[in-house]
Amino acid sequence: MTLLSTRERAQALPALGAAGWQAVPGRDAIRKVWRFAGFGPAWGFMAQVALLAERLDHHPEWSNRFNIVDITLTTHDCKGPSDLDLQLAKAIDQLAGATPIAAQDGAPILTLCQERHAARLP
Repeated sequence: MTLLSTRERAQALPALGAAGWQAVPGRDAIRKVWRFAGFGPAWGFMAQVALLAERLDHHPEWSNRFNIVDITLTTHDCKGPSDLDLQLAKAIDQLAGATPIAAQDGAPILTLCQERHAARLP
């Protein structure tokens, strides 16, 4: 794998940005966060992404907190995004479908449980 050239980035990254992928501050990587209806749909999505990642032999950095799935893509071998990251991002977007995006680089993203708890507070 080779790092995307400046030209390749200029061609590919705007479309990913329009789809909700964002640059990771301080890293040469892209990130997207989804908010699912609950834990089951989030876990099911992660299972589908895991199978896809295995087929491509390219594995995301990710985390799951109840209904939130946070995925970061970069190719460690070349220390930044490669064509494989672009392929994986597009395929992940297809799996996610119309699931709402919850990415916010500032404040922590609340899970559904945290939102319900906050709503009960006076």
